[in-house]
Amino acid sequence: MKFTAQDLSNAADLVYTQMHPTPQYAWPQLARRLGCEVWVKHENHTPTGAFKVRGGITYIDWLKRTHPDVPGICTATRGNHGQSQARAAIAAGLTAKVYVPHGNSVEKNAAMRAFGAEVIEHGDDFEQARAKAIDVAAAEGLMIVPPFHEELVRGVATYAYELLSAAPDLDTIYVPIGCGSGICGTILARDALGAKANVVGVVSTNAQTAKLSVEAGELIETDSATTFADGMAVRVPIKEAYDIYSTGAARILAVSDTEVAEAIRVYYRDLHNLAEGAGAAPLAALMQERDRMQGKKVGVILCGGNIDTDWFLTVLQGGVPSV
Repeated sequence: MKFTAQDLSNAADLVYTQMHPTPQYAWPQLARRLGCEVWVKHENHTPTGAFKVRGGITYIDWLKRTHPDVPGICTATRGNHGQSQARAAIAAGLTAKVYVPHGNSVEKNAAMRAFGAEVIEHGDDFEQARAKAIDVAAAEGLMIVPPFHEELVRGVATYAYELLSAAPDLDTIYVPIGCGSGICGTILARDALGAKANVVGVVSTNAQTAKLSVEAGELIETDSATTFADGMAVRVPIKEAYDIYSTGAARILAVSDTEVAEAIRVYYRDLHNLAEGAGAAPLAALMQERDRMQGKKVGVILCGGNIDTDWFLTVLQGGVPSV
């Protein structure tokens, strides 16, 4: 997979028919705290509160053009992907059936239903929900929307296109890894624009499939992925994504739920911005590498702000949500 700058410009033009570019700010509060210039890409300010909305716009546009007879979509999610696909599909006149694992975020489920999705709980984790979605899509003649697809990545890459157009001389960009569209979009946008930033992937210590796979040089599944940073709660790597981040990322770091909770508090204390677990993970990784980044110009992707109220209250009181 490879994009040109024109590919990303065209994708951005399409995305902007449904949303405005999100801001990126160099916050002095974070600079004072961490000793480096910190640019936050505010994907928590999209119409769904997360970066995935971009991929929904480009994917559903592609689907309508290439499969005009498909009546609807079916997919699996922990929440942000499902909101993105439901929003774009319903607006395009399609149906949207979304599978989530039992115990999924109550508020993300409610948001998906508000966008028009039929939300069904199945299985104990994302992988079990995904297997069910594949079976149902085949049985009902729906298009299965995978978690990783070229058109999804092309849309998602527009956030990095915006960030690197505004701050082309970033030294390092920290990006969370779930199924991989975000980090791959960032790597591909960097390469398309000829930027030099090191891209650092971030996983949860409880969901290290991407990190373990890169270290082993082959795909490594984990037995579980239990973290309140649900956007990173993936235990089976996707080869197409691995092929990009295994060579395009400078390194992959693991952050604990305790570190993520502190990063959420920092975002709220310093910037009064809301971050969900995966959204705060890049800042947690930068905090972990604070000494290494002294004096540098750094980007962190605040990829989403969709954290359930009870979890956020637990975090603000100094705790770590239990899963």
